[in-house]
Amino acid sequence: MEQPLVGIILGSTSDEDAMAPCLGELDGLGIPYDLIVASAHRAPAKVAAWAHSAEERGLEVIIAAAGKAAALPGVVAAQTVLPVIGVPMKTSDLGGLDSLLSIVQMPPGVPVASVAINGARNAALLAAQIVGAAHPEVRARMRRLKEEMARA
Repeated sequence: MEQPLVGIILGSTSDEDAMAPCLGELDGLGIPYDLIVASAHRAPAKVAAWAHSAEERGLEVIIAAAGKAAALPGVVAAQTVLPVIGVPMKTSDLGGLDSLLSIVQMPPGVPVASVAINGARNAALLAAQIVGAAHPEVRARMRRLKEEMARA
């Protein structure tokens, strides 16, 4: 298996279906990833250990999906210098607005990029563009993908 370049962390197994488009895009672009399920609230030590070791494991960008209070992206961003992309999950209570606001309201010094509610596909594409900055082959695949989208 190739070295994972993207780390994906889900706050709950219930996020797996909504994040499937993210995995599909990364697979289609040939970008290897590492996937873990760990809640910032229920397993904070596991989240911290995973985030702390991300850089030494060769990851270049992290995608963190969470719902409701959606602390996960911020907790991960506080533990690493790697870019973190938050994916707010749609919730039954507030439709995902709670998740979105939690992710975008980060304090100074702890940046987290955010995509739309359930924006799994865009999270993968943004991660690919970040990875592409250092990997010309990924940048070329992204260029082809954008050309294909422009023709559709």
